[in-house]
Parts: sequence; structure tokens; C-alpha cells
Amino acid sequence: MLASYLGRRVLATIPVMVVVAMFVFMLLRLTTGDPAAIIAGDNATTQQVAEIRARLGLDRPITHQFAIWVSNLLRGDFGESFFFKKPVSELILERLEPTAALSVCTMVLAVVMAVPLGVLAAYKRGSWIDRGVMGLSVLGFSVPVFVIGYALIYLFAIELAWLPVQGYQRLSEGFGGFIERLVLPSFTLAIVLVALIARITRASMLEVLSADHVRTARAKGLAELPVLLRHALRNAAVPIVTVIGLGVALLIGGVVVTESVYSIPGIGRLTVDAVLARDYPTVQAVVLLFSLVYVLINLLVDLTYTFLDPRIRY
Repeated sequence: MLASYLGRRVLATIPVMVVVAMFVFMLLRLTTGDPAAIIAGDNATTQQVAEIRARLGLDRPITHQFAIWVSNLLRGDFGESFFFKKPVSELILERLEPTAALSVCTMVLAVVMAVPLGVLAAYKRGSWIDRGVMGLSVLGFSVPVFVIGYALIYLFAIELAWLPVQGYQRLSEGFGGFIERLVLPSFTLAIVLVALIARITRASMLEVLSADHVRTARAKGLAELPVLLRHALRNAAVPIVTVIGLGVALLIGGVVVTESVYSIPGIGRLTVDAVLARDYPTVQAVVLLFSLVYVLINLLVDLTYTFLDPRIRY
């Protein structure tokens, strides 16, 4: 039954990706601006711009451009970047490590911080700890990511000089420098996710803590920590896992901003550069990649439900 559900969900991703591809393709081409003129430069003549448009295939009908792009995509060819003059797949592979490292570190940091804070706030309901955690959650979710980033840079990199201001060091060049340059951007992104996950964890735990099985566990004389972790948190895990999956959408948007603030040469920074340069092939490939990641994360979340709650069957 699980394999059947998995097969249906995988097949359901196909029309989603097709709709996303059509939307991005049409949106880019219906917006103002001419990538051929950007590539040619300010001093280019009309004939030179027309030659570039013909070479890139931009003078053909949109339907013809879309058909060519889809046929190339089915062969695994994302095309060549107008702006970077390199294959798009090569560009993405070069930028994949910084974004993957930032995303994984952010999610691990957010979950490690948010879940205990949410559990503690629920356990100390109505206390100053509860009010403090919820107040910090509201603040963290309200402040824009770039404001948090610049504030952390000013405090920890400029004033205290504990961490580098910007940049990225690959893992192959040394683990110490790799982690050192990931701390600030990961914490910047994690603050928003911590605010979201902590609030949902608190709400879910409050509901479970008043359940009969928790009262029975306490009546048996079990210590509070096993009651909280084994009997309460496990039964409250489904909403928490759901919001962690939804947090991936916030993470994708936050990566674009954070990589720009910290000058990290990842896919988020590549997206910004490609959008500004009207680089159609690169923007299309990056959006499709982000969409696929989001769909796969949601699929993983749905599958996790069956392990967290045996009552859930598909």
C-alpha cells in the first residue's frame, strides 16, 4: 500500500512540474526587457541586437521556443547561459555545494533550537519562559531576513570580530573555515524557521499534554522527561513535521536573500544574477530545481507521517 501511494505521489509531481515550467517560461518572456540588448551592451547597433536575438532563437514564436526548450529538457539539456556563457547544468553544479551546505545547516540548527523551545514553552505554559519564547518567535518571524543578516554582521563580524563578514569556503579547503563562514548565514536563516517551528511545537504539545494517555503516564509515576519526549512529543510530531516541510518554502526564498547579503556563491545568488541579466535558461532551470526540491520534501513529509502515527494509512 505504501509503495502504491509513493508511486501515485511521484506521478503527481509530473503535472506540477509541467505547470511550473509553463508558468516560468511564459512569465519571463512576457515581462519587459530584451536579453539580447543586455548582452549586446549599450553601444550595440540595432543590427547587432537583431543578430544576437536570431542566434539565441528569441526572434521565433513563443510556442516554438517553448517546444524547443521542452525537447532539450527531456534530453537533460538545460541550455547555455546567455550571461555566463556556460552550460546551465555546469553552473548549477558549481553553485550547488554552498546552497546545500547552507540549507542543511539551517534546518538542523532550526530544528535543534525550535523543538526544545516549543516543548519548554508548552511545559511552562503561562510562565515568563512561555511568554519569552513566544515573544521571540513573533519578533523573529516579523523581522525581514536581510535586516537580521546585516544586524548579525554588524554585531559578530564588525564589532566583536568573531566571525568573517562575508564569503564562503568549500569543505575541501578545510572544515574549520567551512563552518566559520556558515555560522552567521545559517543563524540568519534559522531565526525565521525557529519562530515558526517553535510556535507550532508549543501549540501541538499543549493539545497533547492534556490528553488522557499523558495523564495516565504521569499517574504511573513516570518522570517528566520521559513523559514529555516519549508520550507527548511523539504524538505531537505530525504537525511539527508538517511545518518543518512548509519551512522549506521559506528556506528557498531566504536562501536567495541570505546568499546575496553574505556574498555566498550559491544557487540563490545565481538566481539574482540571472534575473537581473534576463538570463532565461538559467532562471528556468533554477526555478525548476527549487520546485522539484519542494515537491520531494513534501513527499518525504507525507511518508514520515506513516512512521510517526501508525493510524495514518494511505
